[in-house]
Amino acid sequence: MTIRLYDTSARQIRDFTPLRPGCVSIYLCGATVQAAPHIGHIRSGLNFDIMRRWFEYRGLDVTFVRNVTDIDDKIITKSAEQGRPWWAIGYENERAFSDGYRALGCMPPTYEPRATGHITEMVEMMRGLIERGHAYEADGNVYFAVTSFPDYLELSNQELDNLLQPSGDGETGKRDPRDFAMWKAAKPGEPSWETPWGRGRPGWHLECSAMAHKYLGSAFDIHGGGLDLIFPHHENEIAQAKAYGDEFARYWVHNAWVTMSGEKMSKSLGNSVLVSEMVKRWRPIVLRYYLGTPHYRSMIEYSEEALREAESAFARIEGFVQRVVEKAGGVVPPAAEVPPAFAEAMDDDLSVPQALAVVHTAVRQGNSALAADDKEEAVARLAEVRAMLGVLGLDPLDPHWAGDGGRGDDLHGVVDTLVRMVLDQREAARARKDWPTADAIRDQLNQSGLVVEDSPQGPRWSLGPR
Repeated sequence: MTIRLYDTSARQIRDFTPLRPGCVSIYLCGATVQAAPHIGHIRSGLNFDIMRRWFEYRGLDVTFVRNVTDIDDKIITKSAEQGRPWWAIGYENERAFSDGYRALGCMPPTYEPRATGHITEMVEMMRGLIERGHAYEADGNVYFAVTSFPDYLELSNQELDNLLQPSGDGETGKRDPRDFAMWKAAKPGEPSWETPWGRGRPGWHLECSAMAHKYLGSAFDIHGGGLDLIFPHHENEIAQAKAYGDEFARYWVHNAWVTMSGEKMSKSLGNSVLVSEMVKRWRPIVLRYYLGTPHYRSMIEYSEEALREAESAFARIEGFVQRVVEKAGGVVPPAAEVPPAFAEAMDDDLSVPQALAVVHTAVRQGNSALAADDKEEAVARLAEVRAMLGVLGLDPLDPHWAGDGGRGDDLHGVVDTLVRMVLDQREAARARKDWPTADAIRDQLNQSGLVVEDSPQGPRWSLGPR
């Protein structure tokens, strides 16, 4: 068994060898909580949730750290615009992110540190970098001197002479315009913390370097995040951490974006689709299928049509699962192992589309077995399907989804009771051979978005495609 991952720093797929045998350490850049999440934000967490699940299936013990950036220029700007405390905005949106991850079935991280809880570690790192000649103080700011680190820009493959370093307001006193801020001097009315260089607040890049060191040590296996973070964020993280003396991340894994009209989904473009609204219109398990089944390095072009296609594709899987459970007379446990073709695809840079093709093949084989009344074969295929869906976080019989498809137990129970009442009326019409009434009831249910199937165990209903 060899898992292979595309390493951005090497620009190729590499065999994955963990730093510690049997263990995997992952640091994922998490939410900057200036606003509620759109589906583009959640895609990153979902992609790395699938990675984590695959490592665990392969028998590895995973330590998964996903940080929360709760102090940042954008949060401070929102605070001024809304006349609310910066920490209230941050906490409100942190909860919205947690709700979004949970709704789409992401496992909670091992640790989820907040930036503001690690100022001491940031000060310690800055002090060490200043002592080593990699950083300096100016006007209450602390900057990293990029020319002091010869490997700067190796991740993003840029030329230092052509570098345009993003800078914020108040970043005065730089010795070189390409230097970046690790600490920003306090401004009136803004949050600040005391340091040896005066009051101020951390820069975005410093936060992650310090938290990765705190929770994963001087070296760890995988650093992840979206493609947009390669520069400046991840490049600057590397410079700080390695200049401080850390080996830092051994593999760099980046997921692609969700786009609309060819542009990255972002709040600044006004084209974001909030998770909190999407889960009201679409079953969360369908959203997970839509966002999690493309390859993590492939862009997803958002459209309602694409979501409807995902809904229909998952409905075929879910329908098979339900039919076999009814045929078997009870829940069929997942197989102990996934099929070899599925494992081969997942080992090859988490090739979920190829792995999903194995799922759909097993579903077709299982449906053929059902049509032939071969219960044993159908049950065997369902056991395989459940094992594969479990890795992808898409098993409809998993306790997270079971019974409600992710909508909520109370809502499903109410709908089920109402639909059963209507179906009882249809069954009564069928019993007295009033076929026009029975057909009319079925058609009305279909028009409302429900699909009714007649089975030996009686009628069953499900949500149909949109």
